[in-house]
Amino acid sequence: MAQTGCSNGDGRWSLKGMTALVTGGTRGIGHAIVEELVGLGARIHTCSRTETELNEYLRDWEGKGFEVTGSVCDVSSRAQREKLMETVPSKFNGKLNILVSSSSLLNVTHPF
Repeated sequence: MAQTGCSNGDGRWSLKGMTALVTGGTRGIGHAIVEELVGLGARIHTCSRTETELNEYLRDWEGKGFEVTGSVCDVSSRAQREKLMETVPSKFNGKLNILVSSSSLLNVTHPF
């Protein structure tokens, strides 16, 4: 098991050697979580419903030196969730330490 601890110079936890799947990682809280976890040293795989948006963020993260991979997945689709669960183990040699479910299944267009 990967070791975690306060080994960063700023006194924050280190997630070096850890892996994470963050659904909905290209928007809102999911995006912030991806950047926070990668900043702590974790390797990340994320998914988005939109390939164009996913590729845009993957390029951005690569430019920042972040270790993030991604795939297109609409988590409201059982078939796509199953495909994601087949994809993720191959990205992390079968090891997944952290799962963050940040996808929104609602498409709210009107305020309450």
